[in-house]
Amino acid sequence: MTVSEFAIDLDHVAKTYRGRVRALRGIQMRVRRGEIFGLLGPNGAGKSTLVKVLMTVIRPTECRGTMLGEPVGRKGPLGRVGYLPEHHRFADYLTGAQVLDYYGALAGVPRPLRRRRSAELLRTVGMSAWARRKVGSYSKGMRQRIGIAQALVNDPELVLLDEPTDGVDPVGRRDIREILQNLKARGKTVFLNSHLLSELEMVCDRVAILVQGAVSAQGTIDELTRDQQRYEVEVDDRSAPALPAAVAAHPAAVVAGAVARVATTDAAAVQPVIDAVRHAGLTIRAVRAFRPSLEDLFMRAVTDPEGHTLTPGARGGARP
Repeated sequence: MTVSEFAIDLDHVAKTYRGRVRALRGIQMRVRRGEIFGLLGPNGAGKSTLVKVLMTVIRPTECRGTMLGEPVGRKGPLGRVGYLPEHHRFADYLTGAQVLDYYGALAGVPRPLRRRRSAELLRTVGMSAWARRKVGSYSKGMRQRIGIAQALVNDPELVLLDEPTDGVDPVGRRDIREILQNLKARGKTVFLNSHLLSELEMVCDRVAILVQGAVSAQGTIDELTRDQQRYEVEVDDRSAPALPAAVAAHPAAVVAGAVARVATTDAAAVQPVIDAVRHAGLTIRAVRAFRPSLEDLFMRAVTDPEGHTLTPGARGGARP
């Protein structure tokens, strides 16, 4: 049997609540094996609903797609999946070590192996010193760390993390990024939702932007920003008034204040503009390649042409 290159391959996933509220509108999405894939979107876009459909927590209205090579909805693949829900709750009277032992038992991990894995995972998430403390004494960030360890206790092929850095301080977020990179290095697939766009940008190989229940865009950040990338030549304030005349012979250069923008990703193509600025005797402060951030992409996807933030409603999707 040939193993698909995709850990998640969705052709059409739809969910309508009570016949009226369309939470998912034909999701089309592909997540490659061994990559870190980020799903982002505004509140109400359907991110958590999609994850719960994958985990069979929510039954879709329509669904065509596979997860780990089997049709979405089958229970079989779930034993190879690790899952951290957005609003997880662990019993306050259990210790961190007991939480991992309990969930390891639920996942069918043999006792000797889960004891060993629990100790390893507590070290991995920086919670060894708190292993025998009750969860009720943990901060929110500590609960998130234990939650991530719980999602890894069965050594899954695919890890689904819903807001894994919620409530975690900057040091903790850095540690979680390292954990995710280590999972990728071991050939695991990581699928995560997060509102912290800067975190996703640092760790994700590819992303999908979900808007009003449909995929608005999907790909690497370079792919999604290719038509907006450019070089910028910035001069000092005294040179700014003369900049338009200096680059007038170069139609690709658009001046905005003290900056000449050249819509290209080719460094060679910007050299004539730099030469023209120098020939005019202007002082160059900086030359830089510009690429929109993930936040820029996100805001463009979730606002209409008038600049209003889109709310749940009708909108089409895009095939990845």
